[in-house]
Order: sequence, then structure tokens, then C-alpha cells
Amino acid sequence: MNLIELILTVCTLTQPELCEERRLSFVELNSLAQCLRQAPPAIAEWGTNHPGKRIAKWRCSYPEGEGHSL
Repeated sequence: MNLIELILTVCTLTQPELCEERRLSFVELNSLAQCLRQAPPAIAEWGTNHPGKRIAKWRCSYPEGEGHSL
């Protein structure tokens, strides 16, 4: 079982220069390609639940590839 993160760069609508990363974990995916295919619905759901934020960009990564430990 792999842990893959969907990493969103989100900015506030009222102050677009204020951006931060949000990480969503996908468990039981076998590849980054699967993450890329499954990301759009998760991104849409996150955006719906956070109406004051705008998703500027996103990517999939293994946590250890981003300097995080498991």
C-alpha cells in the first residue's frame, strides 16, 4: 500500500497573494498516474467545501519525495 499526497496550492479570494499548500492523502493508490486520474473530483470537493479559497495549482507526490517522513 502506498501513500500518495495530492498537494494543492490555494490562495484566498480576498487577498490572492496569500497562498499556502494543503495536502490531501490518497491511500491504496499504486501510482502517481492513479492520483492524477482521481484528483479532479477530490479537488472539486475541496473547492466546494472552501468557498473563500482558489486552487492555483496542484500536483501528486509521494510524501518522501516532498521531504516528509511517513
